[in-house]
This record gives sequence, C-alpha cells and structure tokens, in this order.
Amino acid sequence: MRRTKAITLTAIMAALANILSIPPIAIPLAVGGFESAIHFSQLPIFICGILAGPMPGLMTGAIGGLYMSYTKIPFIIGGLAILGYAAGFFAKKLIPSLSGILAWCVQAPYVVVTDYVWFNLFLEKTQAATWAILTTIMIKLTIEAVICSVLAEIFVRYIKRAGIISGEG
Repeated sequence: MRRTKAITLTAIMAALANILSIPPIAIPLAVGGFESAIHFSQLPIFICGILAGPMPGLMTGAIGGLYMSYTKIPFIIGGLAILGYAAGFFAKKLIPSLSGILAWCVQAPYVVVTDYVWFNLFLEKTQAATWAILTTIMIKLTIEAVICSVLAEIFVRYIKRAGIISGEG
C-alpha cells in the first residue's frame, strides 16, 4: 500500500474508531449487576491493521482511543495500539477474522493489568469488586472482539473486491 493511502486510511479509521466509541452508537449490555454497552470502535482498528499493516494499525488504535481514554480509562490508548499492531501482524498470514481474535488475545493481558491498577489503586475499589468489574469487562471485550473480527472479515473482503484498497493481508 502506498504511503499516502496508508496515512489516509489511518486517519479515517482513527476518526471512525473515536466516533464508534461514543455511547449512543452502542448496543446496551447488562452482565450481572454491571451496565455497559457493546461498541464497535475495534472494527476500524482491525480494518486498518489488516489492510495497511502493523504500524498503521498501531496508530489507528492509539489515535482511535482518544475519546475513550479521556472519558473512561486513560490506559485504553495503549491497549488499542497493541490491538491494531497485532491485527496487522497476524493479517500477514491469517484471515482477517482470526487476525482480530488473536489480536484481542495479545491485548487481553494488558487490559487485565491496567484495568486492575485503575480500579484497585486509582479508584480504590476492593479486590473483590475490582475482579468482578474486570471479569465483566473481559467478557464484554471478548464479545466485541469476536463481533468486530467477523465484521472486519466482511468489510475487508468488500474493500478489496471493490478495488478501493488492495491491502497487505
């Protein structure tokens, strides 16, 4: 992919990731007593990583996480950067949906550690409360990763078939 196309794709997908993380654009989800929502901000991060490669995926994740980092947990930027890089890395050898799911597996330990620190140390939740929140978050993020990975598979095929971008993966 040419540099100009990669930069353009990264910018568009990063903006879209921020837009897709805004609460009205989400599916409400209640797990136990925890209210949350399934959002689709991972989708453009997967698409960019898969089509443009690891570094554009990393940049899309980092920039695409700005809204959530500001409104929720500051560490999200790092996790989404890992997600984008890993999706681009795995896309070199695997189908897009599997690339997204494996990217989530790479990101997951980062999420556990940083969210534990956030809830336990910064928000001073008890260990039991922290683990209850973390379990719910991990279930929600796994559901999001699977949904977004399958959608990425569909969108990447369409984008390539339409000749919009040929991609690396």
